[in-house]
Amino acid sequence: MLEKKKILYIITKGNFGGAQRYVYDLTTNLPRDQFEAIVVCGQGGLLIEKLRDSNIRTIEIESLQRDIDLKSEFKVFKKLLKIIKVEKPDIIHLNSSKIGGLGALAGRLKKVPKIIFTSHGWAFNEERSALQKIAIYFLHWLTIILCHKVIAVSEKSKKDVAFLPFISHKIEVVYNGIKALPPKEKMKSEEARAFLADTESQKTVIYSISELHRNKGLDVALRALNILPKEIQEQIIYCIAGSGKEKEKLEKLAEELDLKNMLIFKGFVPEARKFLPGADIFLLSSRTENFPYVILESGLAGLPIISTSVGGVPEIIKDMQNGILVHPRNPKEIAEAIKYLLEHKKLMRELGREIKSTVINFFSLKKMMDETIRLYQ
Repeated sequence: MLEKKKILYIITKGNFGGAQRYVYDLTTNLPRDQFEAIVVCGQGGLLIEKLRDSNIRTIEIESLQRDIDLKSEFKVFKKLLKIIKVEKPDIIHLNSSKIGGLGALAGRLKKVPKIIFTSHGWAFNEERSALQKIAIYFLHWLTIILCHKVIAVSEKSKKDVAFLPFISHKIEVVYNGIKALPPKEKMKSEEARAFLADTESQKTVIYSISELHRNKGLDVALRALNILPKEIQEQIIYCIAGSGKEKEKLEKLAEELDLKNMLIFKGFVPEARKFLPGADIFLLSSRTENFPYVILESGLAGLPIISTSVGGVPEIIKDMQNGILVHPRNPKEIAEAIKYLLEHKKLMRELGREIKSTVINFFSLKKMMDETIRLYQ
């Protein structure tokens, strides 16, 4: 009988965003007769709760946080060295840029046989100064140099760094994948709709699941609603599920634009994807993305999608074939797309069917697991 491989998954934050969802899906779907998974992350959060419910061992590092602080980084590095020494993993799988460099260096010093890093988004794609971007490029390059393999979750993500010297051979594309919710967790459309819209009206419900962060472009979405003709505005309810530091700014903008009659902030909603059956259109207005799970989730729910053409999104959505793509930071294009769908209900249904077929056929969790396990072995 073959000995199990021990994998140490390391991620910065213990909340439950896209990167945490990825770690959860991998660890809970690994064949337990072949692999032992342990997750190291920052203190507290939904990720740890969910992993413990699934009998996955977790180790918390209190000083591990997203913001950079040299004193904290030194503590984290010492703690990582100690954890690796005690656990003796066969594989370290790093997730998120912050922990990537520290984890890769610690793994190299402790001679871990295989170090893998998954990029869930390159920080140089965010709105930053030229000098900051150059520094971030260098740090990402150094992280990749220290790793044995790097998983890019889209071709765009690979292309963003593959031109840098000595690293292109290390990078492999493995798309994120999902599976349908089990029947007992599925929600009826009427129940989901009542939660999203707080009403049983016949208005069109547009839904976004998003952290309230500038990168997500929700301010652009609000400006798009504002420029819609009045008769279209009266047909719409826009519901946003998510929390974040931009909450007050967005609420103030909504008040300035007089959108209170059509806008609902639901705050953080556990398992927000359960409510997708209650929506009519899904909207992703991000300024930057890598390969967002919400596109796969809304696609699997059969919703017509309006999305900015950022990151790996165009590798899922082909414009006017299985969704509508718009340029980022462009409220006029979002408004035109909403108006067009409301005037072409048959197309809405067709786009919903096509994107569901795309997700089922090309972006399954099984496919993601098979390709990732191949890298482990």
